[in-house]
Amino acid sequence: MSAQNSAGIQTLLDAEREASKIVQKAREFRTKRVKEARDEAKKEIEAYRAKKEAEFKKFEAEHTQGNKAAEEEANKEAEEQIKAIREAGKKNQDKVVKDLLSAVFDVKPVPLKA
Repeated sequence: MSAQNSAGIQTLLDAEREASKIVQKAREFRTKRVKEARDEAKKEIEAYRAKKEAEFKKFEAEHTQGNKAAEEEANKEAEEQIKAIREAGKKNQDKVVKDLLSAVFDVKPVPLKA
């Protein structure tokens, strides 16, 4: 009976070792699968990021061109106004100088009313 018990115990120990090996393989497989899933997720995230970055750059380029056109138009208008002001200054320069000199040299004293 002792030999039979010993054989039964040995069978249980063998079954436990086999189960332990199966559990270890399952853990290794799970760990490997988790790493693969993580790598796949990183690749998907990177692809999504690249796609969104490209969309943003396209959007930015389209809207920046509109801003550049508006900026150029504003600069053009400003230059035209500056030119008009300078021309008006040159046109009336002699009269302004004459009026200033007249005001300085042709003094007309006026008595104060108290």
